[in-house]
Amino acid sequence: MTDLMSKTALVTGGGTGIGFGIAAKLLEANAHVTIAGRREDVLEEAAERLEASVSSTGNIKIVCCDVTDAIAVKNAVEVAANDKGALDIAVANAGIGAGGPFLSMTDETLRSVLEVNVIGAFNTIQAAAETMRSSGGSIIAISSIAGALGGRFRAAYASSKAALDMLVRSAADELGGFGIRINSIRPGVVESEATAMMFEHMPHIIDDYRKNMPLGRVGEPEEVGDAVVWLAGSGSSWVTGQNIAVDGGHTLRRAPDLEPAIRARLGDEEFSKLSKPGSGPNG
Repeated sequence: MTDLMSKTALVTGGGTGIGFGIAAKLLEANAHVTIAGRREDVLEEAAERLEASVSSTGNIKIVCCDVTDAIAVKNAVEVAANDKGALDIAVANAGIGAGGPFLSMTDETLRSVLEVNVIGAFNTIQAAAETMRSSGGSIIAISSIAGALGGRFRAAYASSKAALDMLVRSAADELGGFGIRINSIRPGVVESEATAMMFEHMPHIIDDYRKNMPLGRVGEPEEVGDAVVWLAGSGSSWVTGQNIAVDGGHTLRRAPDLEPAIRARLGDEEFSKLSKPGSGPNG
């Protein structure tokens, strides 16, 4: 296993879901991990769970942070850094989703998704890179297969993740001279708090995801965490500017069919006004 002994790491959105799985795997690799998020109670509970369940020589800290606030992100980096002010690993994981017909999407919805998923990641990458300029480091952004596949009813989310992937590539090209490596991971569907409602109430959509995965199963947050640990460690020392799918092979096939969920939410009449019938992946 990759050993990140004495390395310092920041994980935004680290209190739940994929972020929690990433923090757990970094701790298992003996890194000193700071999880950041907007809700202190969620972070405190996550830290207690991590301390109780992960055997490591690392430690866990928390910091409240809204990634859309550049000053708050800089403070989070300072909290995560060691006593010499050095940060070795930063994971820009915080993000939000939005789904619905393109014709009903508002500019406010698009702005809010871009603000968190792109501007928030930009703030995190920039603040981390500023700290890493003298000693290098690894920055990993959590993107999505949506950034590669797109898909109906995911215009805002898919656009934000595609933008994030290109942000990563551009930053990696520019900052490599400082010894800073920047990559993104594109997870497929992962069972977590964020997707719990879909797993509980929309099994047909989960089945469609599975059908489009050569490995035939959904992912776990810790499997994304394993990829983060690899990108954070010396085993990936010559890897930068890459958008890496961790998705059971989903990007070899097609985007999921979300029509049943959107139709159920809007009703048949309203759905028919906003989306042409028969234009889905199975139409």
